[in-house]
Amino acid sequence: MTAAIVIYPSPKNKNVSAFRPEPGEKRLFDEDCSEDTLKSGILVLTNHRIIFQETTGRMATFSKEEGEVVLQIPLDRISAVRSEGFLVKKLVIESEGKAYKFGVFSIGKWEKEIKAQMAARKS
Repeated sequence: MTAAIVIYPSPKNKNVSAFRPEPGEKRLFDEDCSEDTLKSGILVLTNHRIIFQETTGRMATFSKEEGEVVLQIPLDRISAVRSEGFLVKKLVIESEGKAYKFGVFSIGKWEKEIKAQMAARKS
């Protein structure tokens, strides 16, 4: 049995995108955001998993470079999805006792689609 959550060490070369879809996997949403402990990156929702890929930015050129995938959680390993906060809302994804809090723009859209994909995987 594979682990539910995979966290990879940060690479030195950040010039190549690390996200590679698996056979039959479709990218549904992606958004530049931040997570409370993982910092800046791109949150990606596929029909199989949720992925967080780190990014690094440069203020002088207003550019970002994609880094490695630092978090991936299969949809069947997610125990809860909800929004949290009053003034600053976060998308909260729980898996194996850990909560990941993402600052995305359309929290309701993300929450609804993650739940729909989770239900589709169970049927």
